[in-house]
Order: sequence, then C-alpha cells, then structure tokens
Amino acid sequence: MPHPELDRSAVRMKPLAGRENKKFIERDHVPLSHEPRNLSAVQQDLIAQTAERILGARRDGKPVMLTFGAHTIKNGLAPVLIELISRGWVTHLATNGAGIIHDWEFAYLGQSSEDVRANVARGEFGNWQEAGFYINLAINVGACEGRGYGEAVGAFIENESLTIPPAQQLEREITDNIAANPSQAAAAAELLAVVKRFDLKPGVMALRHPFKRFSVQAAAFRLGVPSTGHPMIGHDIIYNHPMNNGALLGRAALRDFLVFAGSVSRLDGGVYMSLGSAVMSPMIFEKSLSMAQNLAIQQGRHIDNHFILVADLAASNWDWTRGEPPDTSPDYYLRYNKSFARMGGTMRYLSIDNRDFLMALCHKLN
Repeated sequence: MPHPELDRSAVRMKPLAGRENKKFIERDHVPLSHEPRNLSAVQQDLIAQTAERILGARRDGKPVMLTFGAHTIKNGLAPVLIELISRGWVTHLATNGAGIIHDWEFAYLGQSSEDVRANVARGEFGNWQEAGFYINLAINVGACEGRGYGEAVGAFIENESLTIPPAQQLEREITDNIAANPSQAAAAAELLAVVKRFDLKPGVMALRHPFKRFSVQAAAFRLGVPSTGHPMIGHDIIYNHPMNNGALLGRAALRDFLVFAGSVSRLDGGVYMSLGSAVMSPMIFEKSLSMAQNLAIQQGRHIDNHFILVADLAASNWDWTRGEPPDTSPDYYLRYNKSFARMGGTMRYLSIDNRDFLMALCHKLN
C-alpha cells in the first residue's frame, strides 16, 4: 500500500557556520597530560586488570577492540583515542553514526553539539547544509569505491577532498558490470543518480578540514586501523538532507559491520571494551560473536578466552562476576550488561566517566 512520505527536499537547510554549538574542540579536547579525577580502589584495580589484559593480548598478536558512543567524541577524547591506536594498544575502533558526525564537525568547523530542544522547536535541528551534504557525499562516493562507512569519512577528512567520477564513467561501470558484478553496477547506478540530481562536476572536490588533527576517523585511515561506523536509519542528522542515499549508506555500513565481525572472529585471547554505548555496541557484538562462533565450531574451535570490559556512568549494585542477575533485580534491565554477560569469556562492569576511564587506562598502559 502506498503511504505518504515527507518531502525532505523541501526542507530549508541553513549554513553550518551559523549554528550555535556547545563544544569547541581546541578548548574542550582532553590533552594526554590530563589527570583523571580521584578514582576508587575498585576502579583503579579494574583499570589495571584491563591494561594487563590489553598488553598480554598485544604481545600475543590478538585484537583489542574499543567500541564507544558519541559522547566519547563530544567530550574531546580524540587525542586519547588517537594515542591508543598510534601506540598499537587498540587495533579496532567502532562508533555509531553520531560519533562520526561529531568527529567530522570538529575536523571541519572546530565545533559541534547543537541545542536540540531549541533547534527542534525552530525546525532547525539537523538541517545544516554542509554536514548533510558533505558527510552523505563522502559516504556515497566511498561506498562506490568499496570503502566502509567510517573509512569513507576518514579518507575525506584526511585527504581533504573527494573525487567525483564523470557520469560517463559511471554509465560504463553499470554496463560493464551488470552481468559479472551486478552489485557494483548497482552502486554505480546509485552514485550516478546522486551525480545527476545534484549536478556534481567531475574531478576533485576539495574541502579544507582545518582541525583534522583532532579527527579520530582521519587518524585511523592514516594509520590503517579499522574504524567502523554503525549507524541506524533515521538516528542521525544527515538523514535530514536529500544528499542522503539509503542504498549507498547501507552498503558502506554493511561493509563496516562485516569488518567488525571479522575482528570479533579473532577475539579469542583478545580484549573488547564497550564505552558508553548502551544499544549499538552490545547489539552488533552479539550477532558478530554468534556468526564467529558458528564458523569457529565448523573448524573445531571455540571463542572463549576473551575479556570484556563494559564502562558506563550508570551505577550497578550487582556483582557481574556472579553472572546474570535474576529478573527481580533492577540490574537485570541494564540491557548492555546483561547482553555482554551472555557472551562468554570474562566480563566486567565499571561505573566511571569515559574521560576518567580512558585517561587512566592510557596512563596505565604508558
């Protein structure tokens, strides 16, 4: 049945530079010299355990994955994340769509975090031309080039440019691949529709990112470290802009999910940290681990010796070393803890501010 759709092409976009923001990356970033606040003995002990597991995993060539919510970027922790991947302590970063948007806005504008309440009331929330146009375009072009969601944006920031293919080239790709590689032909067709709709001129489209030294995505691209993006349709401001293309976005996001699952498949003996992500991190992890276990069992193996550290602000009265609480306990409904407690290996929960956790962990590893 046909149902009426909102015509987002009629939404009036405004210049991003005119938006009032709460966060300024040069002012609000957390430098590597920053000291965490006074930590309890329990917090210090669990951070020390995590650091030991990380060092052991890296000595053995095992992955160390860090999945985080957008507030990790908003709180200015990019320098710490960049240090962790530069030193080789973390081998895979993953975040949601909002984390990537904040990272791009900081790199491009040096500012991020608008007033949601006030801007929704004015019909302005998320309706920003540069953010919607360029982030979507980077994903669209990157998807056709075979890049994942995070890599596409990271490459755009690091290179400060996108290469728009000529329409004739895309038409040839469609014709040449329609039989042998129909998936690539479909990607070329979607990008061709974008190029024609927005009358994009072929060649290099340059865009300066004056603050790209603070970009986690750019650093990961530069260092060759997977930094995957895991969005949900409609969750992020870039869906407000007509440059958004669901087919190309889905292609890039699916690639990142499978790259994430690939890291999980090698996690036996490794470390997985989930920082401030109540939904995205546990949901993609449990599906990835299920697929990875399926393949491992076929090979006569099993993924068991992994260490999971979940860190968030919510207090928990349950001792998670005892396993899952009964459904009469309020902690049973801390979904992310419950999900990770079911994932085998060793799972620990730490109630802590993400700034204190990452700084203390970085110092301990040093």
